[in-house]
Amino acid sequence: MKKRSLFILGATAVACFGLVSCGDSGTTDTSSYKVAMITDYGDITDQSFNQATYEGCVDWCKENNVTFTYKKPASNSDASRIESVDGAIEEGYNVIVMPGYAFAPTIDKVADANKDVKFIALDVALGDLLGAHFSDYNYDPTDSKWSSYTLPTNVYCAVYQEELCGYMAGYAAVKEGYTKLAFLGGMAVPAVVRYGYGYVQGCDAAAEGKSISIKYAYGNQFYGDADIKARTDTWYTTGTEVTFACGGGIYTSACESAKENGGKVIGVDVDQSKTINAAYGDGMCITSAMKGLSATVKTKLGDVILDGKWESKIETLGLVSGTDVDSNYVQLPTATWSMTKFTVDDYKALVKKMYAGDIKVSNSTSEAPTVSSTTSVDYQGNIKG
Repeated sequence: MKKRSLFILGATAVACFGLVSCGDSGTTDTSSYKVAMITDYGDITDQSFNQATYEGCVDWCKENNVTFTYKKPASNSDASRIESVDGAIEEGYNVIVMPGYAFAPTIDKVADANKDVKFIALDVALGDLLGAHFSDYNYDPTDSKWSSYTLPTNVYCAVYQEELCGYMAGYAAVKEGYTKLAFLGGMAVPAVVRYGYGYVQGCDAAAEGKSISIKYAYGNQFYGDADIKARTDTWYTTGTEVTFACGGGIYTSACESAKENGGKVIGVDVDQSKTINAAYGDGMCITSAMKGLSATVKTKLGDVILDGKWESKIETLGLVSGTDVDSNYVQLPTATWSMTKFTVDDYKALVKKMYAGDIKVSNSTSEAPTVSSTTSVDYQGNIKG
C-alpha cells in the first residue's frame, strides 16, 4: 500500500498552510459540554490506541463531572465513522475525540458542517487531511499545490514522534543483550512506520559494532491471525529473541509465537506489560514504546472545557523534558521496569541526550534508515495481501 506522507515538523510547516487559528478563552461552564469518543478499527478493549484514549476520556470526564459516551462504528468504513460522529452530535455531544489517521475523511466531511462542535483528533497528520480533501493528492504535504487547504477552526490534531520511543525501545532491547530482533507492524501507515524505523535506528545505535539482525514486516491489518502467527513462528524458531509488535491487536500473534518458543515481545502505545504478561507468561513483555494518548486527551479537554481555550492546529508531541522522563509524550514505562542490564538510570541518560539533541533520530517514512555494516535488516513487506 502507499505510504502517507509525514507531517513536517516545526512551526514553519504549520504556518505555511495556515493551520493555526485561535479561539476564545476565559471561564467555561462545564455543564454545557458533552464528550464523545469514536473508535477507529478496534474497540476500547484493544489494549492499545483505542483503550488508552477511552480511559483518558473516562478518567477526565469522571473527575470533572462531564457527560461522556463512546461509539463504535458499525464497520471499518468512512461512512460508518461519519455516521457515528453524526449520531453523537445529534445526541448533543459537542466535543468529539477521534483516535487514528482513519478519521481524516470524517473530519473533512463533518467539521465545517458542525462549527459549534470541537473535534480532537489523535494521530491525524497533515498528509492524511490533504489526502482526504484533495482527490489528486501526491503524498507530499510540502507541495504548494495544497496551500489552499486550511484546517477547520474547530479541529485540533495531535501527532507524535513515534520514531523517538521506537528508538528508545530498540536501544533498550539491544543494550539488554538481545541481538536477534524483529518488528511486526500493523499497517504501513506513517505512525507505524515511524515506530519501526525508529526501532531499527535504536537497535543499530546500541549495537556499537556488534552483529545484530532484524526481521521486519507489516501484517497489513491491525489484528493477529493464523497467517501472521505462521510468520512470527518462523521468526522465533529461527532465532528471533524479541519482537516489537506495533499495531492494535496484532501483538497477539507475536505473543503466541513467543510463548511457544521462549521468546519476548515489546508492547506499543501504552504499557502493555500487565496485559501481555498475564495472558502469555510473566516477563514476556520486556518494555513498551508508549505515547501520551491519555495525557493528550486530558490536556485538551481541560483546555476547552475548564479553561475555555481553543487553538485549532496540528501539534507534534514528543519530548518536553530531559530530566522528567515520565512527563514526555513519548517514553518507556518506568513504573513496571523489568530490564536489568539496561537500567532506568541508563534510560534517563539516553533521554537526556535525545532531548539535548546529542542523539538525532530520523523521522522519515519514505526511506528505510541507513544502518551500520554489522546490522542486517530483512525487510519482508506485507504478510497479508
